Formats: sequence, structure tokens, C-alpha cells
Amino acid sequence: MSWQAVVEKTVTGLGYEVVGCERSAVGLLRVYIDKPLVNGQEPEQPVNVEDCERVTRQLRYVLEVEECDYQRLEVSTPGLDRPLNKASDYARFTGHDVEITLREAFQGRKKYRGVLAAGEGADEDSLPLNTAWRVIFSDGKTEQALDFALDEVRSAKLVPAIVFKGRSQKADGDAVGKAAPAKKNTGLAPEASESSGTAAVKPKASKKKSNAKSRQTDDKVDGGLDQ
Repeated sequence: MSWQAVVEKTVTGLGYEVVGCERSAVGLLRVYIDKPLVNGQEPEQPVNVEDCERVTRQLRYVLEVEECDYQRLEVSTPGLDRPLNKASDYARFTGHDVEITLREAFQGRKKYRGVLAAGEGADEDSLPLNTAWRVIFSDGKTEQALDFALDEVRSAKLVPAIVFKGRSQKADGDAVGKAAPAKKNTGLAPEASESSGTAAVKPKASKKKSNAKSRQTDDKVDGGLDQ
């Protein structure tokens, strides 16, 4: 089983979803997690430090059992500017402000920021994986829409709305808190503290055993703020 499959199976088995994971040349394995929808609705509480600790402990154990080589493990939330990587991400965040970067420029630009919507003719209650998507934006004068397919997108992320002193503001950037490094654990640990063509349209409102090599033990756990 590949390390990606190990991560995916372990995280989902704990009731979370993998937003993304990456592995660096120096042996750092970084995993971003989130809570899935509950009956089609956003969970009442976002991922916190305790959730990241739980996933870190279990991942560390399973990776060792499966002999997946790594030096350091970090588990965190995806941040306020959560990336959109899968079709299910787009379906989940339909109606939210997003920033889309295309692989190829369209009408002289690659980046578009606006409200994410389903493409024309798509049923938002049963969106197929290969459906076209749309970002509705303003050029300063009129409202426009860009239809695109997922394979045309280089990257996409939410544009977070932060309420500051009663005013809603748009902001970019990651917003995660750091916790103390987790200690090495060789088994299922007890519950103890260890420390992402155009046409004028109107946007639709959407509610919608181990022989593993020795390694460093300075694993980290990141906790996130409300997304």
C-alpha cells in the first residue's frame, strides 16, 4: 500500500477527510485534514488542535506498521484559504467566493475571483464529476461569468471572509495555530495531550511490527481557526 493510500485510509477511518498531503525531499510528510459534511451541512465545529492530535497519533502508528519511510509528520487544517482539489470540494463550496487560476490564459488573464457556481444546465443537487463550473465576477462595470472544466484549472482556493469589528473583510493567507511537537508513540496511544466563454449572468444563491527506519520524533500538530 502506498503512503498516500495509508494516509487516506487512516484519516477517513477516523471520520475526517484528506484535503491534501505532500512529502518533501527532506522527509517531511504534511497532511491537511477537514471534517466532512454532516447530512449535507457544514459541521458545527471546525477541525481543532485535538482533532489534529488524534490523527497524528494514529497516523504515526499506522505509518510505522506499514513501513512507510518518513522523518517528520505534520497534521493541520487547510487554513482559511482552503484549496479546492476535487469535484466534491467544488460541490461543497458552491456559492462561496473563490479564486481560480487557469492553466492557460483566457482573454489575457489566468486569475479570476468571484462566486463559484455550477455550470449552465447542471443540477446542483446531483453534480457529476466532470460537470462544467462557473465563477461569477465583476469587471468593475458589469457582472460576467467564466465557465470552466476542472482539468483547465491549475489551482483554486476559497477567499476567506473575516469579520473584524463588525465588518466583513476578504483576506488571503493561511490561518493555523501551532501546538507543541508531539512525542514519539509506538502504539495506539491513550487519549492524552501530545501535542485549499463568458456571458452576463446572475449568481445563484447556494445553500447548499515494525522494521521501519529510525527517524526524528519532532512531529508537529497544527490547529486551525474557523474556516
